[in-house]
Formats: sequence, structure tokens, C-alpha cells
Amino acid sequence: MESVWSASVDLMERPSLKGDISAEAAVIGGGLAGVLTAYYLSQRGIETVLLERDRLGSGQTKNTTAKVTAQHELIYDKLIKDVGIHRAKQYAVANSQAIDEYRRIISDKNIDCDFTDCSAYLYTTEDTIPLERELDAALQLGFEAEITTQTELPFSVKGALRYGGQASFNPMKFLGAVSEKLTVYEHTKVKKVEQNLITADQGTVKAKYIVFATHFPFINIPGYYWVKMHQGRSYVLALDNAARFNGIYLGIDPDGLSFRNYGDLTLLGGGGHRTGENKQGGQYKKLRHEAKKLWPESQELRHWSAQDCMTPDSVPYIGRYSRSRPDWYVCTGFGKWGMTSSMVAAQLISTKIAGEKFPCAPVFSPKRHTTPPAAKSIGKNALKAVKGLSKDAFDSPKDNIKDLPNGHGGVVEYGGVKYGVYKDDEGKSYIVSVMCPHLGCMLEWNPDEKSWDCPCHGSRFDIFGKLIDNPAQEDIKSWTRPSEDMS
Repeated sequence: MESVWSASVDLMERPSLKGDISAEAAVIGGGLAGVLTAYYLSQRGIETVLLERDRLGSGQTKNTTAKVTAQHELIYDKLIKDVGIHRAKQYAVANSQAIDEYRRIISDKNIDCDFTDCSAYLYTTEDTIPLERELDAALQLGFEAEITTQTELPFSVKGALRYGGQASFNPMKFLGAVSEKLTVYEHTKVKKVEQNLITADQGTVKAKYIVFATHFPFINIPGYYWVKMHQGRSYVLALDNAARFNGIYLGIDPDGLSFRNYGDLTLLGGGGHRTGENKQGGQYKKLRHEAKKLWPESQELRHWSAQDCMTPDSVPYIGRYSRSRPDWYVCTGFGKWGMTSSMVAAQLISTKIAGEKFPCAPVFSPKRHTTPPAAKSIGKNALKAVKGLSKDAFDSPKDNIKDLPNGHGGVVEYGGVKYGVYKDDEGKSYIVSVMCPHLGCMLEWNPDEKSWDCPCHGSRFDIFGKLIDNPAQEDIKSWTRPSEDMS
């Protein structure tokens, strides 16, 4: 189902790339990070083209909860411990300045995107010690912050850490406004990038500088981002007749919930899990249960989900793609905080390409030192990948397709080979390969989204085998019925 953001905006269509062109800079990926990067490069007089596989904002931008905040869960106490107060300050300053930059652009360009100043809260109903540690870190870094028990939440809390000066908005309205004068090619799938040449399905772009703003980088080597990240999903309900919040809220307890308003709607979020690890489903069911418990008279108008790339140290990778590609740049690993992270990425990368210094760049560097906690996380990701590549990644498959109930999906065995099958309510089968074309991991069925998800690196495919989320670049093979040609 469409999110409230995509349903509220009808962006103008852009042409697809046909033929060979050149530009000083090329940005691959038309989400908020890519659009803002192209915007800042153009503002600096750098000729820039933007290439998007689908439509502008069609990836994660349209599915965010759109909290414009530097309060990124319990990040600052962790950063001070892991990388020191100087680097933690860089992260805090960059994200705080990102909020101010949104305000400036919106004011200067008179953009109607429902931008609302507010406070951001992290709350707990269990233990306030993590909040107290985070408050101490926040105050050291110069935030306006305090712990309170007074909130707008429909239940009591033991404590809530409030940051002043944060915001929320409609990201698709903003994206539409800032992209108006950019040179954009939609429905242009990039197939490969070699040195300074981008090859798409119907043309090429030769560019001195290339920016990968594709959510998860699809070039495996160099960079090795597939080793250093995994992806996580979360879910949202848009409710009518629920509650009014002036602030934005996020619970830090297990199964904590997210709250914010958009107009008359209440956005209730939660149900986070690693992509490819939702075999039992029920995430929307849990949110619906909470909604009815909190607001019995509420009505669900929309629901949607999103996913983001998670780095081992919770800090995005923003900067040069690798040492061997000094004119390639990357922004990824936003950890579900894509609004300020997109602005930071755009400012940092455009500044670097212009040959200037970005004072807060070191903390985001893709070449940064791997801390011991981060190394441990990378090791866990590697084990997940090994499991995903092995046959043991699955429970025993069904003997054949007929054993799969209507309305369900799962892995079945046919002719000694495993396939992914979804049966609709009428019993029609949709059969796909269960091997992810990215690096060969075995896909898992996600009953909440009716999709095939990769537990290794987060690629996703619909019931027809069509690619939904990268880093995979290709669809998976599909069949309409079981037959001997399924190979």
C-alpha cells in the first residue's frame, strides 16, 4: 500500500536516458540523498545528471516516518565510548546543521512540505539508566536536552529524553520541490560502472565524478560494503481518530513504538527485524493490536514498511567509495535516520567534489578504523551470510507445491530443486527461484509484505520475481506453473 507521502504527491515524469552523454558529475539514485547531492552540486555550478532506476523517491524516501532529527536513538553515549568525544561531536554537529539547512532551503524556496518544528523524545517504560547516560552524552555535545516524565503518550513512562529544536515534514513534497530544475533521467537502470563510465540499459554517461546514492551500493568490489552492512525492516500504520502529538517519539525498550502525527493522522511504527528474518510474520498484526488497545475507535487508513542499511558502528558511510576509486563517492548505512543523514551526505559529498573541506567528514569516512564492537558486528554479519548461502538456511521444504495452503508462501521442492512458491487465495501459484542474484544467498518468504527477502544483504523481490530492493540488480527467474523446465 502507498505511504501517506507518496499518496500526497504526483511528481512530474522525467525522460529515460537514451544515448550517450557526458557531465562533470553523475549521481546514481533518486532518493532524498541523491536528489540533495545533485541539488548542491548544481548550486555550485557543477554540471550534474541524476539517474534513477524507477521514479524519484520510489525507494526508501517514500516509506520513511520523516523525522528530521539529530536524536538517533541511543547514539551519542555509544559514540563517545567507541570513537571519543571529538568524533561524536562531529556527528552531532553535522546532523544538527542538517536540520538548520532544511529550514533554510524551505524558507528560501518557500517550499510547502508541512515542515513542523517540534521536540523529539526517546522514552522507556522499563529502565531510565540508558536515557540518563545518553542525556549526559547529549549535554557534553551541546544539545538542548532533558529527561522528563511528562509526555503526550497514551501511557505512563518511567522517563523520556527530550531534545528541543527538531522537526518533521513531508519528504516527497520537499523532494519534488528541490528536484524541479535538476537534470534527471528516470526509468534508467544502471548496469555497470567502470572508472568514469556509467552504462545504463539504453545509454551511457561519462562523468569525472560519480556518486552512488543507491541505498545499498551495488558495486561489490572495491568497497566491500556487502561485508560491512546488513538491512533492517520496520512497519507503519496511518491511523485516523487516534491521537494528537506535537512531538515525535521513539521507544527504546524491546518492541518499543514510534509515534508522530501528519495532519489529522497518527503514524504508529514498530516491528523492526533484520531483512529476511520474518518467516512467521505478524508485524502489522502487532501494530494493529497496539492501535486498538491505545485507541479503540481508531481506523487504519494506510500501512507500509521500509528498510535501511545498518552499519556495525551505527554511523553512515559517506565519502570516497574506496582508495582505488578517488572520484567515486558513496552514501549508505543511514540506520533508519535517513532524513538528516541524506542532508549530511549531500553537503559532505558536494563539498568534497568542489575541492573544499567538510569539518565533520572524518566520523563518516568509509575508510574509518573498525572499532572492536564494530568488528564483532561484522563477524555476526559474516555468519549470517554463511547461513544464507547454505542449505541449512531453511527448514525442511514441503514435499511439493500442492501441500502449500492457499494464501501462503514458502519453499517447496520439485524435481530435487528448491523453489519459492506463493499461492493466492484462489490457489494460483507464483513460482520463483530462491537464489538471490546478488551473491547467491537463499531467499526467505516475508508473509507481511508478500515478498522474497534476502537474509544476507537485504535484496527483496515480489511474488512475480521482480526486484524491489537492492543490492541485487536483476529480477529472479519466475514460472507460472510447475513443470520440468523449472531449472
